[in-house]
Amino acid sequence: MSFPIAPSRRAPALLGALATLICALPATAEARFGDRPLHHGKRGHDVRVLQAWLSRAGFDVRVDGAFGRRTRAAVRAWERRHDRRTDGRLSRAEASLLRRQVEGGESRGSAAPQEEPAPTGEAKLSEDGRTAIAPADAPPQVKEAIAAANEITRKPYSYGGGHADFTDEGYDCSGAVSVVLHGAGKLDTPMDSSGLEGYGGSGRGKWITVYAHGSHAFVVVAGLRFDTSGDGEEGPRWRPESRSGAGYAVRHPAGL
Repeated sequence: MSFPIAPSRRAPALLGALATLICALPATAEARFGDRPLHHGKRGHDVRVLQAWLSRAGFDVRVDGAFGRRTRAAVRAWERRHDRRTDGRLSRAEASLLRRQVEGGESRGSAAPQEEPAPTGEAKLSEDGRTAIAPADAPPQVKEAIAAANEITRKPYSYGGGHADFTDEGYDCSGAVSVVLHGAGKLDTPMDSSGLEGYGGSGRGKWITVYAHGSHAFVVVAGLRFDTSGDGEEGPRWRPESRSGAGYAVRHPAGL
């Protein structure tokens, strides 16, 4: 003989509790800007707001609601400009700061330079002999490319360094060039020397020129060479001496 199974008296209560819990969970797609930290991989309305505000501030970023490599590069550029910890992650406090800056009409170019601008059209070495100063008339992307290079001028040479991620303990030649192009918002994924042979457009650029062949690569930004080899220390460094481009593929990022 079979007996009907009575429904559990606890079931309605459990379902009600579950529904309440689900409703209480934050809706990521509708998260308000500043409600949560933002970093690579995040998606939602607050990411779109971040991208729109970075764009208003003059940074090269696509407004699509997805926190990808280009958005991380723009956040890192904003962090460098305002002397924040450069990690490409926007904290709640930084979100509040960005909001005040944008609503107050501040643009990326409004921050006071830390050193006297370089002569028109040409970058120059700083007094420390290690970092470079961007030309006063350089486009924002070029200034950010130089700032990105400056961040790694104390890093050692490391074969394969900078290929898994733009942030690394050391860099090889193409890894260092990739950092510069990423800083300019012109590269989403690191490239090796062979890949750089086909990068961007052919020929020299107005501001940035990449030189690459199968075993080496370097980049010239606003007339100043950034290379892992040359006079002085080995590793990613600004090199005031020129280097022949014979035998190299000569490429440039679009618009620069």
